[in-house]
Amino acid sequence: MRFTFPILTLCHGGAQRMLVELTNGLTARGHQVVIVMPLGGDVSYDVHSTLLITDYTLLRESDFPVSDVIVSNFYTTVPVSQAASLKGKGMHIRLSLCYEPLFLPQNEVSFPSYHITDKLIVLSKWQQELIKLGHGISGSIVPVGISASFRNMNIRKELQEPLNITAILRKVEHGFSWHREQDYLVNQLDIVKQNFPWININFISPPDECFTSDSLRRMMNSGKYRFFTPLNDEELCYHYNGADIFVSSSIFDTGSLPGLEAMRCGAALVSVYAGGNLEYARHEENSLLSYRYENRLAADVMRLIQDPVLRNRIAARGETDSRSWTWENSVKILEQTATAFLKGNGAGKSRSSRPFAENG
Repeated sequence: MRFTFPILTLCHGGAQRMLVELTNGLTARGHQVVIVMPLGGDVSYDVHSTLLITDYTLLRESDFPVSDVIVSNFYTTVPVSQAASLKGKGMHIRLSLCYEPLFLPQNEVSFPSYHITDKLIVLSKWQQELIKLGHGISGSIVPVGISASFRNMNIRKELQEPLNITAILRKVEHGFSWHREQDYLVNQLDIVKQNFPWININFISPPDECFTSDSLRRMMNSGKYRFFTPLNDEELCYHYNGADIFVSSSIFDTGSLPGLEAMRCGAALVSVYAGGNLEYARHEENSLLSYRYENRLAADVMRLIQDPVLRNRIAARGETDSRSWTWENSVKILEQTATAFLKGNGAGKSRSSRPFAENG
């Protein structure tokens, strides 16, 4: 098949990683994949597909090559993808990597964008139900995966360090990070440090964000925390492997990829319920989960510090459970879903999704 993916940027991030893994995977399976990107977009990953960077900062219908399938993602790529589709350049399928109306500005634009096409792909059951309730469209699920670069290197004992509590911090300036609840995260980890001063608190940040963020640089200069700025997956894998406990405070994620990657690398996961992370995280089995209102993130971390048997059991179960989450599986399901849509057998709207369906 011929695929066109309009993508605004491929900077470091979970959504961008999924786009790279899917397009690279489709290319590896013999499909013709073209990524159309506007001028100024970043490329922070290795791209194996054809990358077409336009001469303009906004995508236009004329930028799209003729293909079988156009896969839009972010809400601003949806109208132009539909325009290209109406010009005969391919069937338009929306890949919703996040449900934008709930946490981004311009929800008066992003919400109705979900009415443009009924051919929809989502990442989790939670996201599927959310969009089905709001728009009457039942998306097909293509789950997240884990790169083969991430594995348990079994180096924690060799490091001979105090217990490492690790989380990811992103740049808050000029961005949309409120759903990550980073102030809450730092506050909770400060409580942990006050009760267990001998532990390490580590934060992982993309280097391009860390060194351009005044708030993150102030935290770095305080000396209270260790900051890691991995340049690639190999370095990120190493820092995941150094974590005994990985902590996530995000309250709104369709997939929540870092927690799953950390599990694969042998860290015990402590997380706040974020919707999509219920696909892989189960409280008391392979992680400790809490709702945000319970305000017990610090308590759960301290519980694992004090109970190494529980910590090791959760980490081991999490690593085992994570092995079924591969990008190869995600690509295969995407391929099957696109084929079904082309044959007219996709999920889309259905009678059962209509709250006003006739009786009898």
